[in-house]
Amino acid sequence: MPLPSRLSLRCLTSRLLFVGSLQGATVVQAAPEPLAALGADKHDASVVGISSGGYMATQLAVAFPERFSALGVLAAGLWGCAEGSLSRALNTCMTTSGGEPTLERLENRRRRYESAEQVGAREALGQLRVFLWHGEADDVVDPKLGDLLADQWRRWLDNTSQLSVVQRDETGHGWPVSLNDDTPPPQALGDCQQGGGSYLLACDDDVAGAMLRFLYPEREASDEGRGELSAFDQSEFAVAGMADSGFVYIPKGCEQGGCQVTLALHGCQMSEDAIGDAFVRHSGLNDWAASHQQIVLYPQAESSMMNPQGCWDWWGYAEDSSKLAPLHDTREGVQVQALVAMLERLQATPEQD
Repeated sequence: MPLPSRLSLRCLTSRLLFVGSLQGATVVQAAPEPLAALGADKHDASVVGISSGGYMATQLAVAFPERFSALGVLAAGLWGCAEGSLSRALNTCMTTSGGEPTLERLENRRRRYESAEQVGAREALGQLRVFLWHGEADDVVDPKLGDLLADQWRRWLDNTSQLSVVQRDETGHGWPVSLNDDTPPPQALGDCQQGGGSYLLACDDDVAGAMLRFLYPEREASDEGRGELSAFDQSEFAVAGMADSGFVYIPKGCEQGGCQVTLALHGCQMSEDAIGDAFVRHSGLNDWAASHQQIVLYPQAESSMMNPQGCWDWWGYAEDSSKLAPLHDTREGVQVQALVAMLERLQATPEQD
């Protein structure tokens, strides 16, 4: 199917409404510094995301399963679903008006990629721990697609104990948050059923904590103290669709190395440009990270004519338009490569003075 024109892309993408996942700490208002090499643990990294960020998180896990031990996805559908088509993304992967995606067809796609060494080995994929969440009142990404994503992972994982599937009644499209002293102002929250606003949902539900407890079942809490949430210069990693700055949360003590990393990916209309720091402050991820010595990296996408709502690329918009088929969901995807490069920087050994 030919790609839509730029005008039709702009009209179609105006229908895309997605989300993200983050929290806590004080943002340091200073000129962004380069992302530091922190000697982070190269094992047990995780990637989590919501909606477009959830689709991208799964793309990362399938492309590079050997780099991750865990995956968390909220309010998203199957890996590979869009197959490089925005029309298919809208009509098959968000709603099912164009018919439900077929697991066998997508598995054949993955196998072709694997045979060409464009995604990771099936054996590595099978060892991940996976947490999936979907609101049953989601009117942006049909909950049926969340069910199919769970079926897809059941085929891949070595053991069903590695998978947790949470379906929350009377909850819409978004990321539920706890209502406590760190709760964002009401205008930054969406109703638990309707979403909207920042897509942080006032459900009084600590999804971030539940997810990370499952993804890291043997981790014990400590009282090292909170850390620092700061902006970093993302321009050295930036490719099509990505902003010039991102955020990173570093708990106290992780500057000395050895901490694991979680990549947390926002969804459409969830970047700093759209909602400021609501996403990176209030999802609950930083609270868990502070007490469990986990670095949280918050890369940022940006809005453009081709991507007006600042979504992550799960249908191919960031790839070279001259290609017959975009490789956005492989190791060759430009955003996939940029995100992995950020992870590698955090895991690199600091240079000695």
